[in-house]
Amino acid sequence: MNRLNLQSGLTQKEIFKFWLPLAATWLMMSLEGPYLAALIARLPDPKFNLAAYGVAFSLALIVEAPVIMMMSASTALVKDYNSFLELRKFNYRLSLSLTIAMIVFSIPPIFYFITENLIGLPHAVAYLTHLSIMLLIPWPGAIGYRRFYQGILIRNNQTRFVAFGTIIRLLSMSAVALMLYLFTKIPGAVVGASALSSAVVMEAIASRIMANKLLKKIKSTEANYESKTHLTQKSIFTFYYPLALTSILTLGVQPFVTFFIGQSRMALESFAVLPVVTSFVFIFRGLGLSYQEVVIALIGDKFEHSSQIKSFAIKLASITAGTLMIIAFSPLRDFWLQSVSGLSTSLAEFAHLPLMIMSFFPAMTVLISFERAILVKINHTKTITAGTATEFVSIITVLAICIKYFDFVGAVAATISFVIGRMAACAYLFPPVIKALNIKD
Repeated sequence: MNRLNLQSGLTQKEIFKFWLPLAATWLMMSLEGPYLAALIARLPDPKFNLAAYGVAFSLALIVEAPVIMMMSASTALVKDYNSFLELRKFNYRLSLSLTIAMIVFSIPPIFYFITENLIGLPHAVAYLTHLSIMLLIPWPGAIGYRRFYQGILIRNNQTRFVAFGTIIRLLSMSAVALMLYLFTKIPGAVVGASALSSAVVMEAIASRIMANKLLKKIKSTEANYESKTHLTQKSIFTFYYPLALTSILTLGVQPFVTFFIGQSRMALESFAVLPVVTSFVFIFRGLGLSYQEVVIALIGDKFEHSSQIKSFAIKLASITAGTLMIIAFSPLRDFWLQSVSGLSTSLAEFAHLPLMIMSFFPAMTVLISFERAILVKINHTKTITAGTATEFVSIITVLAICIKYFDFVGAVAATISFVIGRMAACAYLFPPVIKALNIKD
């Protein structure tokens, strides 16, 4: 299957070569947010459209949440043709359910009750958000489809094809965004949603095409594999539902964050700058998120390569967090916030403190990716969910205290809560991960 030959040991260079296409994929995806935010900031009514785009994207991510871990699942579970068919069936059912949920959520009475009555968005922002959400209806199904096939590519050392798919996604997004930006007068939030939706559909199609040759090879050995793997819908559900809950909790915190920000001081400014800050931080976080599948694929069934994997993780955490800190605490931040992202001087100054607070986040992303990968390898997916629940509760608690009792500005309270919540999750997962590594040793 064109797998790495690790019999003679795993070197840092081999890890880097395996990781690099995945890192490039996440890096390219992380540029989507800043790129679209920069376009929206240069269109009419940037404050309202940036806020609407940020809220719509957050809400779409929540619906998408259950399929996010499909890449890790297919990397870990698709060992033969039978497991491929069973996980594909599971993925199709899940993706269809989420698409239906997206359609129901877009029904006007339901949508406006949630966004205006519960979240407290101004009608102008809620209207733009609704237009964006309707355009993002294909989003969850396309994400589930492409992450399933990307996991198969990763398991079989075809990580370069994952990067190729993301290039297609970026090119599609750029083409749609620029055409709408240059030749139409539609609102900026609609430009962003249209570009994102079309891009993920194109990437999903490309991922399936690039996996075709590999799937034929898996199918050709069907008879040999049938006796090796007996994956069922029940066993997949048992393995996967804690991972889905993990993503739901991770992204499900967004409505609560949005609600509390709506009750805070300088709420509209906070809604406007948070997508810019978090999308910039995501550039560095993405490099850590890409490491989860690397650990699953390369650490070995008996964790025989754990020392090499840990060494690479430490280097990765140091470089990503260190680089972001240099930018966040220096004049370089204004180059990004104003010259690249297109924020006004006042909004850029407003974003300084949230960016500095979030500069520590990439190191914790590497750590939690490593921890989750170890727990996936030993099928302790419920522990991952418990760790994420710890993060969820911590974020909501800290956010409520900062806004209700200390009257913090919304963006500052949100970023503080994100950092403290992630620290709590990493701390919770640390003991079971250490125990797992020691047992394997």
